[in-house]
Amino acid sequence: MNSSSQDNKRIAKNTLLLYFRMILIMAVTLYTSRVVLDTLGVEDFGIYNIVGGVVVLFSFLNSAMASATQRFLNYELGRGDIHEVQRVFSMSMTAHLSIAALVLLLAETIGLWFVWSYIKVPPGRETAAIWCYQFSVLTSCIQIVRIPYNACIIAYERMSFYAYISILEVVLRLLVVFPLLLDGFDRLVLYSLLMSVVALLVLYLYKTVCNRRFPVSRYRFFWDSSLYKRLMSFSGWSLFGGVANVGAQQGLGIVLNIFFGVAVNAAMGIANQVSQAVYSFVSNFQTAFNPQIIKSYAAGDRAHFEKLMFYGSKYSYFLLFLLSLPVLLNCDFLLSVWLKEVPPHAAAFSELIILFLLLDALSAPLWIAVQAMGNIRNYQLMISSIILLSLPLGYVALKLGMPPESVLVVRVVVNAGALAARIVYLYRRISFPAGRYLKEVVLSVLLVTACSVPLPLWLGSIAGSWNGLLLTGFASLLLVPAAIYVFGLRREERSYILRLVHEKIKR
Repeated sequence: MNSSSQDNKRIAKNTLLLYFRMILIMAVTLYTSRVVLDTLGVEDFGIYNIVGGVVVLFSFLNSAMASATQRFLNYELGRGDIHEVQRVFSMSMTAHLSIAALVLLLAETIGLWFVWSYIKVPPGRETAAIWCYQFSVLTSCIQIVRIPYNACIIAYERMSFYAYISILEVVLRLLVVFPLLLDGFDRLVLYSLLMSVVALLVLYLYKTVCNRRFPVSRYRFFWDSSLYKRLMSFSGWSLFGGVANVGAQQGLGIVLNIFFGVAVNAAMGIANQVSQAVYSFVSNFQTAFNPQIIKSYAAGDRAHFEKLMFYGSKYSYFLLFLLSLPVLLNCDFLLSVWLKEVPPHAAAFSELIILFLLLDALSAPLWIAVQAMGNIRNYQLMISSIILLSLPLGYVALKLGMPPESVLVVRVVVNAGALAARIVYLYRRISFPAGRYLKEVVLSVLLVTACSVPLPLWLGSIAGSWNGLLLTGFASLLLVPAAIYVFGLRREERSYILRLVHEKIKR
């Protein structure tokens, strides 16, 4: 059996394991969000989301180093240099500990001043908001230290460990909800504290599992200026991407708070929960794909490298589109079933974020390909500048009197521009077959989308509540796979599916 076939089987196995993880996590997370919103109330839920968003603003360094850690671990494993893998892990851990300390410093100075001065909190909830902020800072620092262990598990493609620990984490978050039902405590403060405890327990589990299964993950402090320079050079340019993404997401949440208060932040928090539930389906697929993209590049297998990029983009979009179409068409009804009290704007926010994620599903494999190449300076300068446009454009839109939804419309449009820029960059940098990509991937997804939407949209307009959900869901399950088969697959892909179905029938 050739290596490409083995890689494909590993991707399929890891994807199935991650889907098992995702189904359980999605169910528990949606239930937990419902109970937390109902228990805390719209105002406290909005406070938790906006205060946590301020903390995330100071974690941009972490997102940059996380990308560097994942890339270098995958690259060295692709080269087969275990000694260098161990060195990369230890140096990455040293860097993450430093980042945690820096985030703590920034959060307790600039961040604390910003919360006191600019965040709109309902009268009487100022003290609770500060305690919530402090525990959010602690949780963020713990999660920063966890990143190298998480990266190690993914690099080794041991998705079973990753799935089990993730499931346990979400179960712990569910258990956290029940003490909130007790009287005598400030529920917002208690919830923030318990989330910090969960983060600490999960860090301990990651460390224990990694130390036992992967000897390279046993942290040893050492200093290698050359390795540090390579890591920081990569992460330094990734920093632009981290700043842009955090600014676009959390920054816009703060802008919404300034214009509309915490009720709109509660709606954004619900929309983010919906997007996480929907996107978790495709992110699991991409998590299984990503290590192979980097390893194939490190091994010099250009044909397999490009094939994975094409398949990763196309199938990520198809998978997300199949799952999200019924949600897009029935968002108001689904939120009313899920939540006892639906915050204003939550449905529109959810729909726009899903459109944003559909574009992101196409882009993710292209970004991983750039990571594999290592030299990301020009890429980050270009893409980060485009993404960061969401913040000033969103602010201008609100200043002109446009509704809250306008900031997410801006994000969708800007993300489409970023996708086009990624394709152009890869074409110029590595002679990426952009024309073939536009034909086989972009044109395919446009045709599939155009053919799949009209009938479910019409059915949703003539039927409401459960009937509308069932009709649009059934129509989507029939039309989307049919459109994918006709317009989304190449001839050899259709032949492979027919052969597979024939073999199953014979058995």
